[in-house]
Amino acid sequence: MKITEIRELTSEEIKKRIEEEQNTLTDLRFSLALKQLDNTAKVSKSRKTIARLKTELKYRDLAKKAGIAVK
Repeated sequence: MKITEIRELTSEEIKKRIEEEQNTLTDLRFSLALKQLDNTAKVSKSRKTIARLKTELKYRDLAKKAGIAVK
């Protein structure tokens, strides 16, 4: 998920997406541990997506506190 796509989401959608990605990451880790995961790059992509989502959410919270208008 690209940052431009993330910025179009509302804060509630971002929170929901974080939860979904964390569940996906858990499943990927279990698959990796059981040697069932073919593409191990999915784990790092999922982690990076979660980081991007959390970064945007934090940015919005800080902007709200500072009184800056954010989409």
